[in-house]
Amino acid sequence: MFPGAGLRRFTAPVRKEGGVLAEAGELAKPGQDQGSAPHILVVDDNLANLKFVRSQLSGVYKISLAKSGEQCLAMGAKSVPDLILLDIEMPDMDGFETMERLKGHDLLNRVPVIYLTANRDPETEVRALESGAVDFVTKPFEKDILRHRISLHVSFNHYQQQLEDTVKELEDSMVASFSGLIECRDGNTGGHVVRTRDYVALLGQLLLERGLFPEELNQKELSLITRAAPLHDIGKIGVSDAILLKQGKLNDDEYEQMKMHTVIGAGIIDKMYKRAPTQHYLNYAKKIAESHHEKWNGGGYPSGLSGTDIPLCSRIMAVADVYDALVEDRIYRPALPHDVAMNIMKEEKGKLFDPVLADVFCENHLMFKRH
Repeated sequence: MFPGAGLRRFTAPVRKEGGVLAEAGELAKPGQDQGSAPHILVVDDNLANLKFVRSQLSGVYKISLAKSGEQCLAMGAKSVPDLILLDIEMPDMDGFETMERLKGHDLLNRVPVIYLTANRDPETEVRALESGAVDFVTKPFEKDILRHRISLHVSFNHYQQQLEDTVKELEDSMVASFSGLIECRDGNTGGHVVRTRDYVALLGQLLLERGLFPEELNQKELSLITRAAPLHDIGKIGVSDAILLKQGKLNDDEYEQMKMHTVIGAGIIDKMYKRAPTQHYLNYAKKIAESHHEKWNGGGYPSGLSGTDIPLCSRIMAVADVYDALVEDRIYRPALPHDVAMNIMKEEKGKLFDPVLADVFCENHLMFKRH
């Protein structure tokens, strides 16, 4: 979630209560309180094995059963489990291929996997661990050993995610605070970076729900783009106050200097990214800083890019940035009413804005309205 703009919020898919089972499985036994129990997805092509594993784990965990790798992927996407128990020897798609698909899945690539196998040869064990599994248990297994290993890996994964989330929140707070200092120099103290971040998140989620730009946008990429959005105007640190705070219209020379904030910002973020190459959101931040003032028709700056040559993240940012500029007070004019701003947004379809983004934004404009 992103605080600050009073918009509709989007979160990762919520796990369903009560256990989601494969067509051949059964629901958790009545009377068991499994609402807060860790959710374990068991994958095996043998129904007897599935029922046996469930009987060993029921009452402690919320259990879902899948009879194939394909079913595992489909069920996991609908209700993300805390851990997957995955049989290796399965027809059509064996455990190793299923693992490869899991690692490439936006929602499931972080879920710990324990292999279940009757194969005890060292080569299988090595391959199991090299494929990305956190552990493996040989069949037949002892109930207490399996429960212990599940508990260990569920707890460790939960702790790791909490730690990563804490670090991410700290980084995002630092970015937002630094970006807020930059916007104060621009005469805008009304939370522009927070609002535009929320607008980017909302517009991006609407695109995902419609299945638009599937090759460029998924939930993971949207998260990175949203994190990057507050840095879009960081280059204004290199523009003089005389220009940033000027109440009248900029002359040609001043305007050229103002336009340089895109290049300056990209340069600053490029240096940050080189020092922290694991922070992939900075790659999007660089693109956004450099090209969020490009126009669909090629009339923008700094490079005069047009159409899809403009990165999608920058096209999304342009919609968020312009809308916020229209409906909020600026040093050179008071805020415009939402309806007036929307007329301008519609007029800029295919000119300033990507037509697809403009349509999605305008169709859902009331979701963005704050006043």
